[in-house]
Amino acid sequence: MTRDQAVGPLTRSIRVDRMARAQGDFIVTATPEECAALAADFGIPAIRDLVGRFRVGGTLENLKVTGTVEAVVTQICTVSLDPFEASVSEPVEVTFTDGEIPTGHDAEDVEVPDPIVNGRVDFGTLTAEFLAMGLDPYPRKPGVTFDLAEPDPEDAPLAGLRALQGDRAPQGNKD
Repeated sequence: MTRDQAVGPLTRSIRVDRMARAQGDFIVTATPEECAALAADFGIPAIRDLVGRFRVGGTLENLKVTGTVEAVVTQICTVSLDPFEASVSEPVEVTFTDGEIPTGHDAEDVEVPDPIVNGRVDFGTLTAEFLAMGLDPYPRKPGVTFDLAEPDPEDAPLAGLRALQGDRAPQGNKD
């Protein structure tokens, strides 16, 4: 896979048959341009210092990848709407296979491994995916709290109708 064929802004595709010679350790360090493109994809202001550290074990047909993805991200506080920086550290544990992947009811009973595509594993895509999983979906700036205001009975939605009604008591049927 060439850079032009990349599926996302961060790609580090490595042939599985070459992984054994690399002693099983892989580090992905995103460039500032890749971080900016990922931030745009994720809809957040910024990403910096994005690094994925991976260790590969198992067989070439059934790879086990463990490690961590770390970055500093700028997100928007859902309470104050202020931008703020936060650290992300997401553990990685993924199995890749070039064998048959269970489908249907078989897939419900087991953890389905990711496929090895064209004899390659893309550690850049893996880094981006785990960074996305580590993002807080409702980010809150440290120290910011959400205080729910007590409703004022005078401002209640039906307060105007109650004022028009006055103190009249409801009248029942007179039989």
